[in-house]
Amino acid sequence: MNIVPYLIRGLATGGQFALVAIGYTMVYGILKLINFAHGDLFMVSGILLIYLTASLPTFPIWLSILLMIALTVLIGYLIEKCAYSPLRQAPRMSVMISAIGVSYLLQNLVAYLTGGQPKQFPDIPVISDSVVLFGVKDKLTVFLSPVVAVLLMAGLVFVINHTKFGMSMRAVSKDFETSQLMGVKINRVISITFAIGALLAAVGSVLYFAKNTGINHLAGSTPGIKAFIAAVVGGIGSVPGAVVGALIIGVVESLAKAVGLSDFSDVISFALLIFILVIKPTGLFGEKTTEKV
Repeated sequence: MNIVPYLIRGLATGGQFALVAIGYTMVYGILKLINFAHGDLFMVSGILLIYLTASLPTFPIWLSILLMIALTVLIGYLIEKCAYSPLRQAPRMSVMISAIGVSYLLQNLVAYLTGGQPKQFPDIPVISDSVVLFGVKDKLTVFLSPVVAVLLMAGLVFVINHTKFGMSMRAVSKDFETSQLMGVKINRVISITFAIGALLAAVGSVLYFAKNTGINHLAGSTPGIKAFIAAVVGGIGSVPGAVVGALIIGVVESLAKAVGLSDFSDVISFALLIFILVIKPTGLFGEKTTEKV
């Protein structure tokens, strides 16, 4: 059996999940919050591009993509300002409930606007074209996804480790209150973090839906759950861990299909999550934290 096609498609799927997983892990790293609406924001960005290309037929599609990314970033920023910022001092359970509420709000808004019917994602020049690489014929987006994920991860790690804003992010993630006392603009750091996560989700949606072209209001649920699993497997709070975890999940699920276990691919993902957490509770790249009494 030739497993190369399955490995390539697994890496592609993992690369797409990785761009969503980074958003989960960045928000958790700073706020210790699981942003349950992140997968739905991924879906919303795909719906936005469908309506933008239909409403602006004379626009080059690349301009529509840039406009979609800008709108997605704006939505991510507004979600943080409206749903999370007012609850900064609230119990964590309240913030979690707010995140779930935003998730259902986005799903139901899209269901209302689309009538609950799947919409067809537009063909995007170049990345929607079929190519043959390593003996595998598929859309170019399949081969680009892991490369884009790794490049964006490298850029983000550079920003976090070698810029003043990155220093602020690391300070906030280590000690929220002390960072505020030292003059770090907490709200600005959090808002920009949400915006970066939204940008990555928008890029991921272009790569994902260029291959999986049907979108409805629930289209972000499965990628969102898989991305969350990937973030936990890699060590939630670690950007490289989110990417590695996503690639592992993608490859494992693809190999499951190769051996005839496609109906159990989701079960295998959750079993892998449980196994890794039993062996290493903080995930592959997670840091062990100690609480002072």
